[in-house]
Amino acid sequence: MPYRVAAVDIHKNVLIVVIATGADTVEDPAAEALEFECRRFGTGHSERLQLVSWLQEWEVMEVVMESTAQYWKPIWLDLEPHFPKLHLAQAQSNRAPKGRKDDFRDAKRLARRLLAGELHLSFVPDAEQRMWRTLTRTKQQLVRNRIQLQNQLEALLEDMRIKLSGVISDLLGVSGRRILRALAQGETDPVKLAELGDERLECSQEELADALQGSPEPLHLTVLKLFLDRLELLDKQIQALDQLVAQELNKHEDAVIRVAEMPGFGVDSAQQLIAEIGTEAEAFPSAGAFGSWAGLCPGSNESAEQNKSSPSPKGNRFVRRILTQAAQAAVKKKGSHSHFQSVFRRLLSRLGFKGAIWAIAHRLARLVWKILHDRVRYIEQGTETSPQARKSRARKLAQALRKLGYTVTLTPLPLNAAPATPSA
Repeated sequence: MPYRVAAVDIHKNVLIVVIATGADTVEDPAAEALEFECRRFGTGHSERLQLVSWLQEWEVMEVVMESTAQYWKPIWLDLEPHFPKLHLAQAQSNRAPKGRKDDFRDAKRLARRLLAGELHLSFVPDAEQRMWRTLTRTKQQLVRNRIQLQNQLEALLEDMRIKLSGVISDLLGVSGRRILRALAQGETDPVKLAELGDERLECSQEELADALQGSPEPLHLTVLKLFLDRLELLDKQIQALDQLVAQELNKHEDAVIRVAEMPGFGVDSAQQLIAEIGTEAEAFPSAGAFGSWAGLCPGSNESAEQNKSSPSPKGNRFVRRILTQAAQAAVKKKGSHSHFQSVFRRLLSRLGFKGAIWAIAHRLARLVWKILHDRVRYIEQGTETSPQARKSRARKLAQALRKLGYTVTLTPLPLNAAPATPSA
């Protein structure tokens, strides 16, 4: 039976589809010259169904697509139930020679390079994991919006000549919000505003009143009220997404806890990471493959047997952000002397701060793969300066998990349990 491969070049309003017929055996599909059948489809619902029917009529065995932006998603969802061998190619690996580009030629080249094994294929998780990604990435975008709003709020206060952030460490804490809400409602007396501050604030009432001595205009107060209303909305949406993520990952509670136990990680970062790579990281055959996919491995640039420095590949920016943030938290861990702190200090003089953090992130990536793939737990190999530090860490982690709806029981790990040791 002829081995047929379909290649789809996806645009916003048009699909360029090519069916390539190769050899007569499935084992060696690229052994003979290819014959092509070309057709153009729209991207509407009815035409996408026609595409599926057309590919089934031709008994296509493998489909590869290339897309700009997110236009591939509806096509993928339509083809996914019918074609087990479905691939999404990175556009960079199917670049045309200069001056030799047209749509059908691109699709034919896409099919040929798939059969030759020359394409870089993207990792597309299953439908359930894609929903996890949607929730965690949406939440992360809202968190960025909240940070941006806080910066705008502080700039507005500076415009009103109010220096509240100079005397309160958390501008959007309980005291800060109470003061800002009263200010937005028209209370401009600095003494009365200062009385709304909590007694536990490090600044005195006189210092707080002095910082609140400004000259707000009515329009300033109107904008301030809009900012505070939007802040409340963002907080509610972030909290709702927190609960949705916890509900979705509740059946994978063990994987979340195992990742959250690692230095630099918490419940939130563990959930985000699992949403990106899965509960067992089964898509990656080795720890090195996962580190490379995340963009944390050094680049390769060798010529004439000389190795030149090369930046790391871009990788998955969501995973790279989580791991670099975890690396910075791991080397600043208080109350103990962890393995990662020792490695960081050893690398700092040679690589500098940025390079050392990058190396720690790479080690964390390999360790994450080990913990998820082999279903083991992390055991700290460094020297604990205080036995209470580990107990405090366990209590905080259990509290965070229970807050999200997980059921947690603190059980000491047996001494003969197989540890997940940090690896290079």
